[in-house]
Amino acid sequence: MSATLPKTNTTTAAVSDDEAMLGVFERLALDAGREVMRVFHAGCAVDSKSDSSPVTEADRESERIILAGLRAAFPDIPCVAEEEASSGILPSDLGDAFFLVDPLDGTKEFVNRRTDFTVNIALVRAGVPEVGVVFAPCTGRFFSGRPGKAELLQVDGEYHVISRRPIAARAGGSPLAVVASRSHNTPETEAFIRDLGAAEIVSVGSSLKFCLVAAAEADVYPRFGRTMEWDTAAGDAVLRAAGGMTRTLDGQPLAYGKRNQASDTDFANPHFIARGKGAA
Repeated sequence: MSATLPKTNTTTAAVSDDEAMLGVFERLALDAGREVMRVFHAGCAVDSKSDSSPVTEADRESERIILAGLRAAFPDIPCVAEEEASSGILPSDLGDAFFLVDPLDGTKEFVNRRTDFTVNIALVRAGVPEVGVVFAPCTGRFFSGRPGKAELLQVDGEYHVISRRPIAARAGGSPLAVVASRSHNTPETEAFIRDLGAAEIVSVGSSLKFCLVAAAEADVYPRFGRTMEWDTAAGDAVLRAAGGMTRTLDGQPLAYGKRNQASDTDFANPHFIARGKGAA
């Protein structure tokens, strides 16, 4: 299947195109998740990249499946994927829209035999993550989003979607439920949580943190540590589709496609806070 990206998402045709794109994302995430779980059960070696982060056969095979599918379906849209980027393979021009792929977000969780690693695929338009899927193959939880529509899908053991229901971020509860990183907690994060007062803490790995806020299972996700755009785009797309927002510490929406940054590498994110509706 080959498709081109609409210039706007305000028409009925554009909504239909977003739905079709989500269908492609879902199929590829399921295929990649199946391969990730094959490696998870079989076991594999763990290598280190130049930044000392871990990488496995599951990362590489998942990315191969996703990129092959995206490039076949949408040959005119450039792809930015974590493992290609770590090898120096990047598009020269991102254009108005591009894909961001994290084939295995939460590799540390994967290596440590935890369950909250995910497969992430997102479309960014004009710096905004607008279409995205986050699939946790170990638990079968699958989140998807496009402008105006976010869903939680349930997947069976054969990697078939067996149910869907809409999700929406909530206004902040009392006490606020704060979701924090299991593997990357920082003193700044702990200080932020203390400043909120009494708060329920939910610890989880990978981009599922965005999705818990999107699904009204948490209110705030603060991140005062290093992330890259492929780590956050898919979960952020789901959150925004559910009515939430991710902002930098100066209150601006977290933007994507950041290159030639004076203070950091290409595609690196500043610190940010993801919130549900009205969570202060």
